[in-house]
Amino acid sequence: MSNAQDTAQRLRAVCEELSERFYERADVVRTLVVTLLAGQHSLVLGPPGTAKSELARDLTGRIEGASYWEILLSKFTAPTRMFGPIDVAALARGEYRQVYDGRATTAHIAFIDEIFKCSTAALNETLGYLNERIYHPESGGEPIRCPLIGAITASNELPTGEDSAAIYDRLLVRIEVGYLEDPSNFAALVRSAVNRPAAPARTTVGLPALQQAVTGGVPSVEVPDLIVDAVVTLRAALRRKELVASDRRWRQAVGLLQASAYLDGRTAVAETDLAVLTHVLWDSPAQRPIVEREVLHLVNPDAKEALDLADVIEELEAQLDSMAGQSREALSDWVIRNAHGKLAMAGKRLEKLREEAANAGRSTATIDRVTDRRRAVRARVLTEALGMDASMVQAEQ
Repeated sequence: MSNAQDTAQRLRAVCEELSERFYERADVVRTLVVTLLAGQHSLVLGPPGTAKSELARDLTGRIEGASYWEILLSKFTAPTRMFGPIDVAALARGEYRQVYDGRATTAHIAFIDEIFKCSTAALNETLGYLNERIYHPESGGEPIRCPLIGAITASNELPTGEDSAAIYDRLLVRIEVGYLEDPSNFAALVRSAVNRPAAPARTTVGLPALQQAVTGGVPSVEVPDLIVDAVVTLRAALRRKELVASDRRWRQAVGLLQASAYLDGRTAVAETDLAVLTHVLWDSPAQRPIVEREVLHLVNPDAKEALDLADVIEELEAQLDSMAGQSREALSDWVIRNAHGKLAMAGKRLEKLREEAANAGRSTATIDRVTDRRRAVRARVLTEALGMDASMVQAEQ
């Protein structure tokens, strides 16, 4: 097995292990790995308590030999705290210098929590760090080249001011996360807090192997003319819907397509790799479903139909929410007359779509995601409307 194949295989194993540990996060994990392989930065956007930090630490901890740096930003975070404090002992001798060890300046991988709370004082240095991997010392000396491969950032909310919007623009990949939706997954989470699980498998990747992948393996992945044409078509389709991304963002996105193919062990980008663009081409979360549909229209007709079924499933969940507080009889009647048939129909069709996609060699990722969503809503219906136990629901699924 070649070094590139071994690296890709190890990274796929990392994705599988993290997806098993973090419920409902398989797409998040894969997208973060692809982003690192492309040498780009990502934003994980979601409310507190959705395992953003824990997931980032577990992933970055799998890179053996890498210097890791982590910080929780606030409006009062000074640049020296991020990039290197003043050497007090040297200052007592009349020398002005900074201590860079263990700071952003020497990190290969970074996790920056509450990225949009970056202080005004640190803004320019943070932008330079993310954009060009450089830091300008406080003393005014020569800029320092930082070995940063990529940064994973996190936030509970979108940026509100111009300063934070400048940082937001530099984060190529934006991933939304929410609280667990499937009651059976939530039940498993609760049980894990009581029953100490066995030590999970822990595949790692060496820093030199990752660096070689980022600088050599990924850029060598071929981008066929068919993919270029698809990207041009996608750009035109999004413009018709008044969704316009910068030329820089489109150009950087090509590296993500190559990284996606590399992770799957392929030497050329395929149409299925275009799916990663659903995390790149939107500015507000409200735009993401529009981008996703346009991308999947090009990538996978099966996935497009799956999204239509997702709309039916979301409507059922909205109806369930609106019936909160009603009697068990009313809820049971709604299940019998409405929810049961629609969920059963969606389940059968999704199963058929997945079979057709798999037989044709197309990606089943979106179909699987909608299937998981259908399973979660069905579990809510069974537990909240019919009063079934969550553990019984999990056993049935």
